[in-house]
Amino acid sequence: MMFETRCAGCERPGAAICTTCRIALVGRLPQTQEHGVIAAVPFAGRARDVVLSLKYRNRRQVARHLGSLLVNRLVESGRYANLESVTWAPTSAKRRRHRGFDQGEEIARTVARQLGLPCRRLLDRRGVSVTQTGRTRAERLDAPEFAARPDVAGTSVLVVDDVVTTGATLHAARDALLQQGARDVVLAAVASTPSSSASCDKVLRFRQLTAA
Repeated sequence: MMFETRCAGCERPGAAICTTCRIALVGRLPQTQEHGVIAAVPFAGRARDVVLSLKYRNRRQVARHLGSLLVNRLVESGRYANLESVTWAPTSAKRRRHRGFDQGEEIARTVARQLGLPCRRLLDRRGVSVTQTGRTRAERLDAPEFAARPDVAGTSVLVVDDVVTTGATLHAARDALLQQGARDVVLAAVASTPSSSASCDKVLRFRQLTAA
């Protein structure tokens, strides 16, 4: 059986991401938010469609393009120069089995390859994982738990994810790496969801409480 390739953003037959959607993906940067995670695009419009196609429709070809967008953003930010390795915030084992892959890992491998860095699995997810999609921002603050592998001590690590909302997941990943002795941890995601100033205040208060 022949399967027709369609654009992950608009379903037009042809390339995995058509020219129109490629242009739409580089149209604007996400607004700066309190979570401090570097992001390439807002999680809206075509960018949202493409990310969800990767995540839920097995469009793994688009991970290379999304990873490239994130690399460009990292270079613009200047936060890549001292990095020594790239990892990702892993999804649960159950979700990985269901999808057949981890979208964060797919993106991280592209980012690592383009930055000329090793991509290593440095984090393990603990406990029962609840999907973040469709949850309120308050619910998303209940972050998953991660355990970092011991060989991160003294290193500078980039942690990659597909989408960031409150930053709770990536901050939990960063905390696990720092507890194992990582020297520096940079957080990055392909897309960042819009947030109101009130939501940002909730995130800031949450981070202040957990740091206390």
